[in-house]
Amino acid sequence: MTSFGEGVFVSAATADDRSTGKDTAGEAAGVRSVQRAMDILSLLTEDRPVVTIRDITDGTGLAKTTVIRLVQTLEQTGLLWATSGGYLAGPALWRWAHLARTSWEMPPEMTRAMRDLSARHRETVNLYGTRDLTRICLAQQESPQALRHVVRVGDELPLWGGASAKVLLRDADESRLRRIVRSSPEGAERLARLRSEIAEASARGFAVSHGEREAGLSAVAVAIEGRSGGVVAALTLSGPTVRFSEPQVDAFAQDLIGVARRLSERGFDHPLGA
Repeated sequence: MTSFGEGVFVSAATADDRSTGKDTAGEAAGVRSVQRAMDILSLLTEDRPVVTIRDITDGTGLAKTTVIRLVQTLEQTGLLWATSGGYLAGPALWRWAHLARTSWEMPPEMTRAMRDLSARHRETVNLYGTRDLTRICLAQQESPQALRHVVRVGDELPLWGGASAKVLLRDADESRLRRIVRSSPEGAERLARLRSEIAEASARGFAVSHGEREAGLSAVAVAIEGRSGGVVAALTLSGPTVRFSEPQVDAFAQDLIGVARRLSERGFDHPLGA
């Protein structure tokens, strides 16, 4: 996919070069370098806070000479920091992280609502937003129970399944739905059923899923609306299917609907709701 995209870009740019004289070959190389740098930074995780040159070459598939050149640039800009054991996140990222935190942190009302929901029902509460073909975990309040569903804040999950996907896609057009189902295990055959599930969730005011993405995992989700009335986020309760009987699902849904309505009426003061 990446090679195809770059090929189309270079081909189209070649025609433009003849009329504008722009050095788009250099631009393409620059874009590639930025993507490679991002690939290197993405190897850093909570479980692996330090990476070596060998980790980077194995993780990206890039030549060692290319990796060394990129790492040196990232180190010079403060995005990586060299230690005796390898490279860790540099101090420049701390400034960006602080900016991201202040820009994207949840409003106090949302944090309290999620905490209270989890306390009442003893299940994990998540808030999801969308980015193109995926949904992103924006916030989480973990269940206090030993057996619980947990994803990390910032994790990206597919939109072809799951309760939150069905409410997040309420206003999605046909083109986007077709692109989403291509990555599903069922492929294009998932499209008709996904359309039906989205319509059902819209009519009921909530969505339910049982084992769609992971066996034994269930969830109930409702939409949070922005100032324009469109869906900007999904508020969910999720956990083991054995604890999501039909009466329990109904209780979860009614509580979620009430909370989401209050949050939507107050205004979702967040970049997603802008």
